[in-house]
Amino acid sequence: MAASMIQLIGFMLSMLGQFLISAATAIDMWSLQDRSFTVVTNVYTYSGLWNTCVGTSYGTTQCRPYFTILGLPALLQAVRALMIVGIVLGAIGCLIGIFSMKCLKMGNMEDNIKATMTLTSGIMFLLAGVCGIAGVSAFANLIVQSFRFTTFADGGFSSFGGAGIGGLSGNLTPRYTFGPALFVGWIGGAILVVGGVMMCLACRGMTPDRNTAYDGMAYKAASHHTIYKSDTRPRPAINDSYKAQSMEGRQSNQRFDYV
Repeated sequence: MAASMIQLIGFMLSMLGQFLISAATAIDMWSLQDRSFTVVTNVYTYSGLWNTCVGTSYGTTQCRPYFTILGLPALLQAVRALMIVGIVLGAIGCLIGIFSMKCLKMGNMEDNIKATMTLTSGIMFLLAGVCGIAGVSAFANLIVQSFRFTTFADGGFSSFGGAGIGGLSGNLTPRYTFGPALFVGWIGGAILVVGGVMMCLACRGMTPDRNTAYDGMAYKAASHHTIYKSDTRPRPAINDSYKAQSMEGRQSNQRFDYV
């Protein structure tokens, strides 16, 4: 009963994590423009794995997809690949996990087969969670590096030739910070890892114990020996005789009794 509950909880958590990393892959807010030093905050830009968008405070949004693959950074393509691989592995794990549920009867499937399928599903969920966390972390590292090395575009001097007040009159290059999709991806990957671990633990409880003695009936051969007795009943004698002829055609006195 405990193994069945752990398997069910692990499967439900894995399904939730699979939904979260799929949603994070589709969301465009992976990097969001930092508006700390901007005067006009009504317009901001954000981007994801597939589109770059411009939004306003009035709720209007216009997005432009990446029309080329060759012009994109290699790290962005690697993040795309990691997220897609994580989604595919999670989908395969969900499919295997459905058929391995102990509470469902699938024909004459034995418990050891279901235990093996549960272990396979848990490993799939673990790999999917690791891929999701790795992809989101790689993109977050790219944002951190870009944020640190972003400086003033014109050195802090105004267009009139004089220095601005506090050196803040120059135009800032747009800096980007973490978007909501990163946190969704991190949470989904962590839930997938937890669900995969629980599925692997449930596999041990579903495996039958091989050391259990077999409570069967022992077969004991018969101890007496079979004795064969000769038949003492009298046989009827046939008195009819047959006189055989010799090769020369003469009769002989030899008799043959047929019993």
